Amino acid sequence: MIYTKTEEEIELIRESSLLVGKTLAEVAKLIEPGVDTKKLDEVAETFIRDHGAVPGFKGYNGFPFTLCISPNEVVVHGFPGNKVLEEGDILSIDCGVLKNGFYGDSAFTFPVGEVDEELRLLMRRTRESLELGVKMAVAGNRIGDIGNEIQTYVEQFGYAVVRDLVGHGLGRNLHEKPEVPNYGKKGSGVKLKEGMVLAIEPMVNLGKRTVMQERDGWTIRTADHKPSAHYEHDVVVRKGGAEVLSTFKFVDEELKKRNIKVL
Repeated sequence: MIYTKTEEEIELIRESSLLVGKTLAEVAKLIEPGVDTKKLDEVAETFIRDHGAVPGFKGYNGFPFTLCISPNEVVVHGFPGNKVLEEGDILSIDCGVLKNGFYGDSAFTFPVGEVDEELRLLMRRTRESLELGVKMAVAGNRIGDIGNEIQTYVEQFGYAVVRDLVGHGLGRNLHEKPEVPNYGKKGSGVKLKEGMVLAIEPMVNLGKRTVMQERDGWTIRTADHKPSAHYEHDVVVRKGGAEVLSTFKFVDEELKKRNIKVL
C-alpha cells in the first residue's frame, strides 16, 4: 500500500526532517581527527531527546544506536564505537527521528580533516546526483525516472551505484512503499502522485557496486574496500516540482564556520 500524505501530515514530516538536519549539524561540530564515533552518537541522541523527539533508528528492528556511522568503505548501517576518526577519512552519517508520530530521515557524508581530491569529487558528485534525482520527484513521473537520473549522472564518472539498498517512502513508518532504487529505466516503475513522501538516498561507490554484510548483521561495506558516499533527502511529490522537506543548510553553515570545504 502506497500512502499519500495530507498537508498536515507533510508539515509533521517536515518538522521531523528539519530536526534531523539540525542534529547532523550538531554532530558536524565534533567531526575531526581523534574523535571516536561513539561520542557522535551520544551527542545526537541527547540533542534529539532535548528537542522533544526520539531517535528513529534506535531499537528499529533491533538496531542499537541513534546514528548509522559509516566511514570510508562502509556504505551504510555502520555501528558507532571506539573507532577514532583519522585525517583523510570520509564519514557517512544517517540519522532518523520520530516526532509527533512521523519520521524524518536524512544522511550526509563528511570529510574528516583534509581529504584527497578523488574523495572530495566522490562526495560532491554523489550529492549532486541526489539533487538531480530529487528534481524528478514530480507528479506524473515514475520511480524509474529518479533512479535513472542518479545512475546516469554518477556512472559517467566511473562510479557505481549500490543496487542492494534503496530509498523508500516515509511517514508514520520509517520505511514505507514504494522502494526508490538509485538506478533504473526512464518511464518504469510506480507512477508518482502528489502527496507521496519519498526518502531519496543515493549510495555511490568509488569502485564496483558489489557490497557485503558484516557479521554484526547490519554493517554494509563495499566488497572491494573502496570508499562510498551517501546523501539523503526527504521529498514530497508535487505537480509543479518536488519539494524538499529535509535540509543540509544547517550542516553547510556549521562546516563553513569551521572553514571545512565540502564541495
